[in-house]
Amino acid sequence: MTADKTTMELAFRTVDRVRIRYAEAGRGVGETVVLTSPWPESLLAFRKVWGRLAERLHVIAIDLPGFGQSDRRLDLFAPKAMGAFLVKLVNEWQLGTVHFVGPDVGTSAQLWAAATNPDLVRSLVIGGGAMAFPLQTGGALKAIIESPNMDWVTDSAQTLGPVYDAIPGGTPAEIKADYLASYAGDRFVESARYVRSYPVELPLLAEILPTILTPVLLMSGANDELVPLVNAEFLHERLPNSRMGMLQAGHFAWEEVSDQYADGLLDWIGGGYRELSAASNHLKEES
Repeated sequence: MTADKTTMELAFRTVDRVRIRYAEAGRGVGETVVLTSPWPESLLAFRKVWGRLAERLHVIAIDLPGFGQSDRRLDLFAPKAMGAFLVKLVNEWQLGTVHFVGPDVGTSAQLWAAATNPDLVRSLVIGGGAMAFPLQTGGALKAIIESPNMDWVTDSAQTLGPVYDAIPGGTPAEIKADYLASYAGDRFVESARYVRSYPVELPLLAEILPTILTPVLLMSGANDELVPLVNAEFLHERLPNSRMGMLQAGHFAWEEVSDQYADGLLDWIGGGYRELSAASNHLKEES
């Protein structure tokens, strides 16, 4: 890795026989944090917060299988299976106990990981992923989930280009090129299998939310039109150890208000998650 922690040096590594694109910095600096790529972006979505995190934490960002530029495996395009994959990654890479940061599609996968392997997950920072059931989504996401075959997508660049252009603050040409390459050909349509599994998978996940004792920060855009606020509220009502940390942004909060997003992560991992857990344990003792 380079000495400049502000630069995301991209590399590939295998997990469960799947080639994964990742970036890593800050090894030995502090607690380990694993960030998973939002959709339809890549791990470069974290470029604005990377340097600040790497100064204080051991950070690893990955493109989930079939997202970004990681290889795909069709059986992993569902939250429960993706959660199991994340557990394998932590174990195979010998990361120990980790904090997961999973905006967008990472939300449901990381909840499954925490539910099935709580000893590996120190805390979660999630949000911006559909969770409420019946589904509460809007715009293009609603159309994708309800589409029987997505045959209306004839050119992923034409479909996704305007999405990247509309992110407040703009998307640099080289970052946009990475995003477009990540979903070129049939990769965008194939990756949509993940969200199209929601009608079957989300009710199963909803049933076990009250059993997840891992501290959870729900941090996403309060003005998100694709994944409205009701999804975070749905989780907050059901997760025993959760805190709302909504930001004044739309769907791409990690890019739109990156300083606030980094502040939230550092405050949480720097001690916020411990305070929440301690307060929860105190209430249990009093009851």
